[in-house]
Amino acid sequence: MIGLNRPKGINIKNDIELNYLRQSGKMLKSVKKIIKKYIAEGITTKELDYIAEKEILDLGGKPGFKGLYGFPGTICSSFNEEIVHGIPSDRKITDGDIISIDCGVIYEDFNTDSAFTLGIGNIPAKTSKLIKTTLNSLHLGIKEAIPNNHIGHIGHAVETYSTNNGFSVVKEYVGHGIGKNLHEDPQIPNYGIKSSGPKIIEGMALAIEPMLIEGDEQTKIDNDGWTVKTKDGTMSAHFEDTIIITNSGNEIIT
Repeated sequence: MIGLNRPKGINIKNDIELNYLRQSGKMLKSVKKIIKKYIAEGITTKELDYIAEKEILDLGGKPGFKGLYGFPGTICSSFNEEIVHGIPSDRKITDGDIISIDCGVIYEDFNTDSAFTLGIGNIPAKTSKLIKTTLNSLHLGIKEAIPNNHIGHIGHAVETYSTNNGFSVVKEYVGHGIGKNLHEDPQIPNYGIKSSGPKIIEGMALAIEPMLIEGDEQTKIDNDGWTVKTKDGTMSAHFEDTIIITNSGNEIIT
């Protein structure tokens, strides 16, 4: 039964709350689909931000990021060496860019969170591999997010696969629990030791989000106070999905 043996500090969701999360996730799926439709050379990230916000509001949700901690956008839009938290702007997408879009939706006070990276036009083979490896590492991390495993199983799967493919894992920014707050316990690093960290149990809602770098793992924050970049200027990719833990596994809701 959901709610028994709750890990300390972690919010376990009941059936009503899980259904709100599913509806929020359904909205976010729609938002991602329409953003992907419009991503092309010549469009600005500010235009994508407007499209995302309009879709969220039309669906009956609220933007999850706008105004949170003072962030000005509905989406985070991060180019090339930018890892996360890029601010939508008048910068146009051009051939050879890779663009990471991170977006959140609130429905009935419940948040969902998801991100993806796309390559535009002609990108180097190594960068294409970076994007594919990041997506695959997300799938491997999600595969480990099952009852009686630990949070460390997720990070171990992400890190092992990513480093075996020649990429660095961002360690300063992590996945997280999610629910009435965008960021809840537990933190979900993209590295770790199996059987370490809180035990995963039914009713948890988790946002798993590997961020990989072509070069060194070190990061820096841009002068805008938000955009996180690779310190060595190499490319970065980011994928994320919100999942809920079921009695027999998990359910991807975004």
